[in-house]
Amino acid sequence: MWFERLGGEQFFHDLVAGFYQRVTDDELLRPLYPEQDLGPAERRLRLFLQQYWGGPKTYSEERGHPRLRMRHAPFRVDVAARDRWLELMAASLADCGTDLDPLDRNQLWTYLVSAADAMINVNPALDG
Repeated sequence: MWFERLGGEQFFHDLVAGFYQRVTDDELLRPLYPEQDLGPAERRLRLFLQQYWGGPKTYSEERGHPRLRMRHAPFRVDVAARDRWLELMAASLADCGTDLDPLDRNQLWTYLVSAADAMINVNPALDG
């Protein structure tokens, strides 16, 4: 199961905690989080990723279907925000994923890029 292969709860805790530590001081991404305390957002992402990769179903039990695009619709997610999200996630992955098998790391990264791409909801060419 992917969840265990990637390192279980500890891996996802470390990955997401490292990401949100970076978001705290990020001029581009921090404004996208309306809550003063990033703890709830951190928990939601951690639970989502754990569930997606075969871990506990806590995310769906608490929040229902992920509906990621709908949940991100109120926030302006452009290519720059996507790129920064991936940059911060890559840095966090580098910090905590040193023991990952390269194929597992690639599988995880491929998903993260795909998910980040799917969250873009602003097209500068159309929005002027």
